[in-house]
Amino acid sequence: MRRTERLFQIIQILRAQRRPLTGAALAEELGVSLRTLYRDIAELVAQHVPIRGEAGVGYVIDSDFDMPPLMLTADELEAAVLGATWVAQRGDAALARGARDLIAKLSAAVPEGLRPIVLDASLGAVSFDPIEADGFDVALVRQAIRTQHKLEIAYSDGEGRITRRRIWPVTIAYTERLRLIAAWCELRQDFRHFRADRVHGCTVCDERVPTRADLLRRQWERSDVHCEARRRVLD
Repeated sequence: MRRTERLFQIIQILRAQRRPLTGAALAEELGVSLRTLYRDIAELVAQHVPIRGEAGVGYVIDSDFDMPPLMLTADELEAAVLGATWVAQRGDAALARGARDLIAKLSAAVPEGLRPIVLDASLGAVSFDPIEADGFDVALVRQAIRTQHKLEIAYSDGEGRITRRRIWPVTIAYTERLRLIAAWCELRQDFRHFRADRVHGCTVCDERVPTRADLLRRQWERSDVHCEARRRVLD
């Protein structure tokens, strides 16, 4: 690990800690000697990073400290590009466009030395499975989740029978082949997973979801439909 990356890593480790971290623990996590760690801490303090340390107690960083934008390590940048590449291939149209725009902005904003990581990435998200075409604009679901509004959908089951549902969307699962909408279904009075390729119409309702988003998500995570989906994935 280069020294610049190690300095960033020290900041990241300290920002994630709620309690002081000893120099020995820091040095062990970074895989360096205690003497090297002391030099790195001195360099960060000289660069006005608000790190405080006490003998026998450890190091802490001021809670309001934030790094300048896009001060990313090579690993962090590759992770961002890899994730954005996958979304560009498997996300809905608006999300895919946002992922491509993100990669373009990263390539323009990162320091010159890191630009090849974005432009000539050695990691790539590759899939040979065709994705099922959505029956509507999935961006409407993401909008409803953000604003906590109900949705009216026309949904086709496996035999082609169409029913109208009013749902409280919780999240969207983006898989290799399709997109699944997890939601509370007012018709079934339970949580259900709806395949986006079987939705033939979608309208955002004026009516808001009466349950807080975090509570609704926890209820879904404890539901039978979620547990069954997890079991199938693990099997």
